[in-house]
Amino acid sequence: MTSTLAFTHLTAEQVNTIRQYAGNAEQQGKLTTEQLQLIHDQHWFKMLTPTVYGGLELSLPHVVQLEEDLAHADGSLGWAVTLCAGAGWFGGFIDPKFSKQIFTGNHACLAGSGAPTGFADLEPGGYRVTGKWLHATGAQHATVFTANCIIRENNVPRLDSEGNEMILSFTFLKDEVSIIPGWPYMGMRGTSSHRYEVNNVVVPHNRTFKIDAKEARINAPLYQYPFMQLAWATLAINISGMALHFIELAEKIFDEKKNRQGVLLKELDVVKNAFYIHLQQLNSARAAFYDDLNQSWDMCINNGHIDKATRMAVNTTAHLLSETAKRTVNALYPYCGLAAANPGTQLNRVWRDIHTAGQHSLLVFGSDK
Repeated sequence: MTSTLAFTHLTAEQVNTIRQYAGNAEQQGKLTTEQLQLIHDQHWFKMLTPTVYGGLELSLPHVVQLEEDLAHADGSLGWAVTLCAGAGWFGGFIDPKFSKQIFTGNHACLAGSGAPTGFADLEPGGYRVTGKWLHATGAQHATVFTANCIIRENNVPRLDSEGNEMILSFTFLKDEVSIIPGWPYMGMRGTSSHRYEVNNVVVPHNRTFKIDAKEARINAPLYQYPFMQLAWATLAINISGMALHFIELAEKIFDEKKNRQGVLLKELDVVKNAFYIHLQQLNSARAAFYDDLNQSWDMCINNGHIDKATRMAVNTTAHLLSETAKRTVNALYPYCGLAAANPGTQLNRVWRDIHTAGQHSLLVFGSDK
């Protein structure tokens, strides 16, 4: 068998470093010093951050290809980089003076949550914020946190022009946040995806922002690209990358393991058919997704916006890719024997990671935006 699952943007040495310490990252519940050093050296946390703040400001297709490679190397690291780099994209919308402060240095890293589970009470000069948020990936190595809050005045939520509760995004410095350790789930255990809270912190107006192309502070295509499609694309491609890793490990088992009759698994028709059929389906889903992603990016560059049909196409192919990746892994899992069910194996870790990451609400329920 040969699946030719090559890496596009990672060297063999980088892949080795990521995988060499993946088991340690799982045990300690966060990325290792060696993994973080590689990330900081390559500026991966800042791949979506504006160049004016020392970021890479890569094109979205480049970002997605790199994130697929990172998830292929290891699910926890790929997910952590993706979520933290995604928060770094907010640099296109945050006040420039404050952005220059928080993105200084190679170790700058943003983490946060999109759930509006905090309250920001208006007061002279800014807001007084209190709230708790779940699952801030990268919490233990983040230097800045972001969070969404419901705006209140005299303890009453303010409403927007359509009668909905007004929500703003806020930025908090590390010493303003309390991290509450705890990640009980079976996979993605190296992502440091902990809860955090802010208690009675006064935040000035210039540390709020809106994720809206009209509110972008940086004039570049990357910050005109719609947030929901960016989120769809970057999350789905992580599931794809993890599936590629699972296929790679499963293929090794099929090449080496024999059944009770002494026949190599790779020679069995049932295994060969499952392997090639599902690999072909995954690669077809990947190709369709990348086609729609590239088309949307070209439209964003040329027109400054993306029409609804193109946005929906990205949503559809991203969802199809995620579902196809999970289906591929589940189809090959039974043929991998007890190694697949052993929590101490790399194969089992990848299986746990993909099914934990795949529970993200956006990947499950989608979006019509």
